[in-house]
Amino acid sequence: MAKPGARNTITDVPGIKVGQAEDASVRSGVSVIVPDAPAIAAVAVSGGGPGTRETDLLSAGMLVDGIDAVCLSGGSAFGLAAADGVASGLKQEGRGFALVPLMSVPRTPIVPAAILYDLSNGGDKDWGEVSPYAALGLAAYRSRGTELALGQAGAAYGARAGAFAGGTGSASIVTHDGITVGALAGVNCFGSVFMPGTEAFWSWPFEIDGEFGGQRPPGDYVADAEDWGAAKSNPALGQNTTIACIATDVILTASEAKRVAQMALSGFSRAIRPVFAPFDGDALFVMSSGQIASQEKRAILIARIGELAASTLARAIARGVHEANR
Repeated sequence: MAKPGARNTITDVPGIKVGQAEDASVRSGVSVIVPDAPAIAAVAVSGGGPGTRETDLLSAGMLVDGIDAVCLSGGSAFGLAAADGVASGLKQEGRGFALVPLMSVPRTPIVPAAILYDLSNGGDKDWGEVSPYAALGLAAYRSRGTELALGQAGAAYGARAGAFAGGTGSASIVTHDGITVGALAGVNCFGSVFMPGTEAFWSWPFEIDGEFGGQRPPGDYVADAEDWGAAKSNPALGQNTTIACIATDVILTASEAKRVAQMALSGFSRAIRPVFAPFDGDALFVMSSGQIASQEKRAILIARIGELAASTLARAIARGVHEANR
């Protein structure tokens, strides 16, 4: 039977590290997912108001076939600058894509990014001409490791999940044959992660060992399609969003990673209701650290990883909100 990894976070995937940084006065932060070596990656964007960077590079047929990091940030459009800081840290370590293989020409780090909206959370946003996000991105990159804080930390430090505090969540799963899949999510959704009238998360069927409180709905519970429960009462366009990254140690092609990303989107639907609304900017990255060459039939393997990614993402979303509201 599949079970969580030792840390129950995305860093259980071999070859993956995470760094996070926050600014308490601004009430915002950054999470960066860093593979030890350039990773095959893909993206799926489903929200109505996304904010992203370098996602076109992940399309089939593009020149670059590996990324150096994924950056998730608060700050709305300002937060995209966090990827500049991550790129600076990578450049200093000689990482990046080398179009011209000369010592005098620096490599170009490839850092796709996505942001969530937290500009109206009461933090001090009067930062003058230069936002704090590049510095936060660099600090997050330099702090990378295998341990990470959940809840009010990283990209979702100042987030809201419906009517509750949002948070950064993570989870992992290890299969009977040694495949590892991990997820990290910054939860700032318009919809509710709780079943209306209960303390149970919509993700409850996927919970393992009480990782987000162990609450269950009544046995006779029937969902009302018109009852959104603890969704945000006055949402505005572009002011919400759940952003996430999936990682696996299985070697994937770019097209296989894309299929996993498309399947993993159902993890949002399992955890949040409603989801992918015009108010949301939901985006999901997938990366492969390329550690395991599975001999399983490829179509079956990709279906397995996609389903594992979806259920692990649903758990990560619930964990982030649970930890932020403890």
